[in-house]
Amino acid sequence: MCRLYSLRANEPTRVECSLVRAQNNLMRQSQGDAEGLDHLHGWGVADFADGVPSIEKDAWAADRGEYFTKKAARVYAHTVLAHVRRATVGAPSDQNTHPFGFGRFVFAHNGTLPGFEMLRSVLLEHIDPLHRAEIRGQTDSEHIFHYLLTMWSHGPQTDLLETVRRSLEQIISWCNDLTPGKTVGLNVMFSDGETLVGSRFNRTLWFIERDKEFVCGICGRPHVHHVPGTDYRAVEVASEPLTPGENWKAVPNGTVFAVDPDYRLRFLPLRVCEASDRMPV
Repeated sequence: MCRLYSLRANEPTRVECSLVRAQNNLMRQSQGDAEGLDHLHGWGVADFADGVPSIEKDAWAADRGEYFTKKAARVYAHTVLAHVRRATVGAPSDQNTHPFGFGRFVFAHNGTLPGFEMLRSVLLEHIDPLHRAEIRGQTDSEHIFHYLLTMWSHGPQTDLLETVRRSLEQIISWCNDLTPGKTVGLNVMFSDGETLVGSRFNRTLWFIERDKEFVCGICGRPHVHHVPGTDYRAVEVASEPLTPGENWKAVPNGTVFAVDPDYRLRFLPLRVCEASDRMPV
């Protein structure tokens, strides 16, 4: 179980309020989420500078020391992924802390694949040897990441959303075969800095679309150094709404999504067994 956050914007945007200052900021969720669970087993933040991902992470709680808050204050980017971890598969360690990175891609996951001790061998059989060799930790999440990268590398490399959709459908199918009746938790966020895609499958996930520059009610400043003549556009996605009184909407369960060029979310259904009516965090 974990908490996720991502941003995709057409202008570089500050995320400090979302990560450490908003009423329900990500650091606060790490201390206790809407269900009362803490997420103290690691944190990570990824952003992109000149198209190259920069990942900073540690295997301790986000509110321990000043590292997370200092990183949050520095981030000013078009694309951001952030994660706080509650360990379920794999002990707290640097290797098991999200986001994971490879080349230009970064990835984070909230949820658990049931029966991973059985599923792991199936996944490894279908992961390219190059990516198999890159797996450093024990998490189901890192194995999912390298399976997605394998599917992408084997092409066609034209539609990242469809690649993620087909990959997650296959993983869910394997889980259903190996552990029938068990709930699969598969919220992911996956980006190359230019495209942001993700999924919601049996974990909570919310989004907000912004179509104009705004003055933040928390810090009293805009979050973007706006370029005159540009229409500011942004999408934020998070495990829980970060701010009260704003138009946060639930991502439909059982879907994959992408931030389109107009900075709106586009949804596609996962063509598998129905998502669970139960909504674990």
